[in-house]
Amino acid sequence: MPQADILLEAGTNELEVIEFFIDEGPERGHCAFGINVAKVLEVIESPGLTPLAGAPHPCFMGAIPLRGLVLPVLDLAVWLDIPRVPHKNEIILVTRFNDRTTGFLATGVTLIHRVLWRDVEPPHPALANLAGNCITGLVRLEDRFIQLLDLEKILLELDADLAAGPMPAPSASRLRALIVEDSGIMRQMIHDRLEEANFEVTLARNGQQALDILRDPGRTPPDIVISDIEMPLMDGYTLTKTIKDDPRLAATPVVLFSSLVTDELRHRGAEVGADGQITKPQFANLADLARSLIASRTRRGGEAA
Repeated sequence: MPQADILLEAGTNELEVIEFFIDEGPERGHCAFGINVAKVLEVIESPGLTPLAGAPHPCFMGAIPLRGLVLPVLDLAVWLDIPRVPHKNEIILVTRFNDRTTGFLATGVTLIHRVLWRDVEPPHPALANLAGNCITGLVRLEDRFIQLLDLEKILLELDADLAAGPMPAPSASRLRALIVEDSGIMRQMIHDRLEEANFEVTLARNGQQALDILRDPGRTPPDIVISDIEMPLMDGYTLTKTIKDDPRLAATPVVLFSSLVTDELRHRGAEVGADGQITKPQFANLADLARSLIASRTRRGGEAA
């Protein structure tokens, strides 16, 4: 499957969602889910995997060869703790993010939809704050909803080594960072790592909330904005472009910290003026880059004076 998302212009607050479903049986019917097309390399037919005895997690179905790769396959229904009626022609969504290629088993694929992030409804705070929540947003399509899945959360919980690594060294002076991230688990991890690096952290759940904070005259402006890309209401690309187009905010460094920061998609962040881009979950590199960008801004300000 081609990555059609790269045809979208960065900063327009659009995304393309591939809709897939899990058949929960005649009483419950099909449950619709979606993920960003930019994360999907292709969709293949499942070879009919069965759960492995003694697997590290019940959702792990084993691995299959795919053009020189060994592709681990996870059963989404098992992870989501919902029933799945087996079918002959089930599919595997082959994804690439967090520097990992992973397959996710589902019943079938429906369509690809182009939508606006402003029309993606964030989950209710009571759901969003649950430790096990992996739904980042809801897309309304006429008579039904598509639930957007937080696949990064699944991989992080299955492989703790993804978030491992040395803690960043603390800054000599206290710095202020605005973190914009819709995933609760990732938001807390970034918060903790930057606090350890001597940052005073303010949190926002999406780009619109972050923009409201930045434009609030009663708040002390942050030294840097660190933003995810995929978020309900306003994505990170649109937030970055809006900041850089605003003379009052344009000097504030913006770092995009996302699983969508890849060699193929890095140009999109550059198009909207991002000062830096890092692939999740490189936390130590994130703190170092933030300090470097803040120092560069300070030097430029001193030279201008």
